[in-house]
Amino acid sequence: MPTTKSAKKRLRQSLERRGRNRATRSVLKGQVKKVQEATKAGDVEKAATELRLAAKRLDQAAVRGVLHRNAAARTKSRLAKAIKLASGK
Repeated sequence: MPTTKSAKKRLRQSLERRGRNRATRSVLKGQVKKVQEATKAGDVEKAATELRLAAKRLDQAAVRGVLHRNAAARTKSRLAKAIKLASGK
C-alpha cells in the first residue's frame, strides 16, 4: 500500500484510469464483434454501418491512449478487408 500522499493520489488515479480503459476496451470489443458477425452472416450493408461506428470508436481509443494508433489502424483495415471479401468485390 502507498504511504506518501503523492503515492496515494497516484493509486487513485491509476484505478480510475484502469476502470475507464477497461470500459472503453469492452465497448470496442463488442463493436468489432458486431462487424465480424454481420460479415459472417453476409449482411454487407449492416457490416458497413457497424464498421463506421467501430472505426470511430477505435480512433477515439487510440487518441485517448487506450490502444496504440497502429493497432487501431490494423483492426480497421482487417475489418474493412473482411467486408470487402464478403461483398464479393
